[in-house]
Amino acid sequence: MKIGIIGVGHIGKTLAQKLSAAGHDVKVANSRGPETIEADVLSTGARAVTAAEAVADAEAVILSIPLNRIPQLAPVIAEAPSDAVLIDTSNYYPSRDEKNEAIEAGQVESLWVAERLGRPLVKAWNAIGSGSLVHHGTPAGTPGRIAIPVAADEQRDREIGMKLVDDTGFDGFDAGSLADSWRQQPGTPCYCTDLTSDEMPDALATADAERAPKRRDLAVAVIMERVGDPKTNPGPEWGVRLSRALYM
Repeated sequence: MKIGIIGVGHIGKTLAQKLSAAGHDVKVANSRGPETIEADVLSTGARAVTAAEAVADAEAVILSIPLNRIPQLAPVIAEAPSDAVLIDTSNYYPSRDEKNEAIEAGQVESLWVAERLGRPLVKAWNAIGSGSLVHHGTPAGTPGRIAIPVAADEQRDREIGMKLVDDTGFDGFDAGSLADSWRQQPGTPCYCTDLTSDEMPDALATADAERAPKRRDLAVAVIMERVGDPKTNPGPEWGVRLSRALYM
């Protein structure tokens, strides 16, 4: 599949490496130009291009940038093929993204993004930590394989998203429509807790829309306190333990 990825931070970089290693034709772009994309991002075959080139003939476009920067990409996304599947990995963190009045008032993050881009959307890879995405992928059928929720309004789009998740080493779990994707937002039981497909239904069902933002902000405070110690380097296992303690 021809895949364009915009954003080469922790998640975007790993997706570029894993999806190109899985045999996909991957092009990656960032906001500073292809010459600034580091060689390790391209180590498994991805190519560095401009954002316009990344979407030009893509069958799937993956956005892996902070939520508050997504509206700036609307003109670029408008040039993508009309049948290209658009996948968003972002999450709303007010301490990073500035206060978003619509989301603060209860609008689902994915629906806010879809409105700004004017395109159907798939929500995937937002509910797994970057460390787990790098280190904990396993072949299909492996006992205890971690699942990643995938939400979309179109069944075709959701199935493509789930297949691509599988190609990165995780079970793609059908999480329903975008309206239900709040159940995989920060602070919910399935968010960065590394659950299996058997554990995912209960985690999605028990999500609490009022509780989640409070838990999200508490986790940020705990992480910042720990990271503030220059002798401490919290790894993915610590992050999963924290998420399970606070969100489940």
